[in-house]
Amino acid sequence: MTITAQDILNARILIVDDQQSNVMLLEEMLTSAGYTQVTTTMDPAAVTGMHRRTPFDLILLDLQMPGMDGFQVMEGLKANAIDDYIPVLVITAQPGHKLRALQSGAKDFVSKPFDMLEVRTRIHNLLEVRLLHQRLANLNHALELEVQERTAELRESEARYRALTELATDWYWEQDKEGRFTRVSGPVLEMLGMRVDPLVDGPEEPAADDGWNLVQRAGLQARIAARTPFLDVQLDHVSPKGVKRSYRVSGTPMFDGACSFIGYRGFGVEILT
Repeated sequence: MTITAQDILNARILIVDDQQSNVMLLEEMLTSAGYTQVTTTMDPAAVTGMHRRTPFDLILLDLQMPGMDGFQVMEGLKANAIDDYIPVLVITAQPGHKLRALQSGAKDFVSKPFDMLEVRTRIHNLLEVRLLHQRLANLNHALELEVQERTAELRESEARYRALTELATDWYWEQDKEGRFTRVSGPVLEMLGMRVDPLVDGPEEPAADDGWNLVQRAGLQARIAARTPFLDVQLDHVSPKGVKRSYRVSGTPMFDGACSFIGYRGFGVEILT
């Protein structure tokens, strides 16, 4: 994020002063120093609109102007700010105005009559800070866009995963971190032997002797409680008529971006013999 000397010389600068001699002096000083984009105005009321249309990297602002002084100009700039940085270097002949100018949002000040070396140094330093501020804001914006894009991709991938899983398996299920089911399809509720309170009209908790192999089911529930993944765990069920059916179930814990556990999901198929 290095700012080069040419970056600073290419910065947009606006000179605002009601005295033409001061405008010409500052403009000549800047152009002779190599600055390539220097704009001037003697109308303080035009500053806010000019800055809104084509934002300046630095505004050299005289405080003592008839009709509309520099403090009023800064208030207008703050009210119409496109970001939280108001790039103003105040020019004043009144020492008592310096503190008020800084409190009003100015980033620095120079005193009249001008010390040209001091003015050039302060302009250079402020421009460097301003350009760094812009680079950082642009990087943050780019990062935010990338995060949004990646989030959208992950959501799309998750939707495809769920759709394919439901098509390719006999059932699919998800639980939150408290073990409550948030999404189910197929006979998983009775298979796992867990109550599903948050699901409207969901089935009741099965009885302990509902035909499932209790040892197998207890082992599966222990894995879920330990938040470990499992693959093709077999569960056997015997119906009241003595018909035995077997299933394979797989599952994995889910974590958010901060690596915090947020729940479980799994799927399974019936073993056909």
